[in-house]
Amino acid sequence: MAKKSKKQGGAGAGSGAGGTPATVALTAAGVTYTVHAYDHDPNHPSYGEEAAEAMGVSPERVFKTLVADVDGTLTVAVVPVAGSLDLKALAAAVGGKRAAMADPALAERTTGYVRGGISPLGQRKKLPTVLDDSATAHATICVSAGRRGLEVELAPEDLAKLTSATLAPIGRG
Repeated sequence: MAKKSKKQGGAGAGSGAGGTPATVALTAAGVTYTVHAYDHDPNHPSYGEEAAEAMGVSPERVFKTLVADVDGTLTVAVVPVAGSLDLKALAAAVGGKRAAMADPALAERTTGYVRGGISPLGQRKKLPTVLDDSATAHATICVSAGRRGLEVELAPEDLAKLTSATLAPIGRG
């Protein structure tokens, strides 16, 4: 695993060959973050579990980005890879009645990222976002940096602020 640190205001941080819309957004916001790169195994059954294993980070600190349809509105849910998304809780968190997972192709088109690499940051279209409140139990969490094999570690408060996320108990297990 290659590990590269990008700090607030670092020269070239978030730009060039290694930059993604997520890292560009973090750099532009002046947020301190660390990029973790690893060799993605296309045969691994879970993108999130693979990231946790490759980085040697507890699955409770690695969060997956899921896109759901809540009453006709695409909504981003960010939950620990160690569990699953509670769709009813997600709907309630945004004042909706019903939620279902979004069509993967629609999620990719709307966010600008591929499945397994969808980041809550730097999306093509800003979507309502809900971050599982368990994130606040950690000094830092990891989320996709915008492509498979690339994660970004940052303070959950920074993630919530940059995505205008609602904090709510939307994860299970």
